[in-house]
Amino acid sequence: MPDARFFQTLPERTVDDLAAAIGGQVARGGDRIISGVAPLAKAGSAELTFLSDRRMKAALAQTRAGAVLLSEALIDQAPAESAVIVSTEVQAAWARAADLLHRPHAIDVSASPPAWLEDDSVIVEPGAVLGQGVSIGRGTRIGANAVIGPGVQIGRNCQIGSLVSLSHALIGDRVRILAGARIGEAGFGAAPSSTGPVDIPQLGRVILQDGVTVGANTCIDRGAYNDTVIGENSKIDNQVQIGHNVVIGRNGLLAAHTGISGSVTVGDNVMFGGRAGIGDHITIGEGARVAAGAGVLADIPPGETWSGYPAKPLRQSLREAIWLAKQAGKSRGEPKS
Repeated sequence: MPDARFFQTLPERTVDDLAAAIGGQVARGGDRIISGVAPLAKAGSAELTFLSDRRMKAALAQTRAGAVLLSEALIDQAPAESAVIVSTEVQAAWARAADLLHRPHAIDVSASPPAWLEDDSVIVEPGAVLGQGVSIGRGTRIGANAVIGPGVQIGRNCQIGSLVSLSHALIGDRVRILAGARIGEAGFGAAPSSTGPVDIPQLGRVILQDGVTVGANTCIDRGAYNDTVIGENSKIDNQVQIGHNVVIGRNGLLAAHTGISGSVTVGDNVMFGGRAGIGDHITIGEGARVAAGAGVLADIPPGETWSGYPAKPLRQSLREAIWLAKQAGKSRGEPKS
């Protein structure tokens, strides 16, 4: 179930009701009561999950979900104890169901519980807005016109810059977030449907561990369901984009304009040069280095340095660049060196 500090759970529905609302057909278990959505591995007996990728059939067999949303061809793969909804556009139908069962809390400064400040050392500058249930540790400063969304937890001795927006986030101690950064906005996710792309609700959080620095105008998206996590003492430059479900280890260094796609896993002590781009669902090992401007489309083993586009181990990338330059020289009729 999504974190109740950040998401409201809406009234439960029967499988029959859900199917009618999302354009699906009930194969069995129409009277089952569903109160939320969850991924295959985490779904419980009152939750709806889905399968749109045949490669996840093993996880389907092990799910404990109360209801499963899938294509007609996979009905026989669903656990016998789960209700089943069939759809021709499974992921879009799941997105519609998530919207019917969960909703992010909106800011209401008059609502209860109000923001909690640990002591008088907390400074809230003019124009800052604190949502209900916000918690701020001692020695922390909230900059002018910052917006701290409902339920956000901020540790001690943090610096939150002016015009920062924080939502769906848990912030450790000694964290610095510079002006204009956007932490916890919805990650980019859309499912195709017969009526056009459907936004997939983003029901996860952002966790910034102790000592993290986030540069000005950087964006860190909350998870689609799991969390986006930035490890202890990692330092992120200005105008960096980190997608949903990304996990970055400790002591990471990310230079400006780096872009990390969704569901990337990064080990400890990894360095990214400026304008590096990382494809989705990639693993980068501990101590690796990604050169400036590199485009990473494959896993990087621990300790290696990769460069170029598509990125390759540094020596290989340099050899290929030199060979290409020589071939270009030959085509222009330049003398051999």
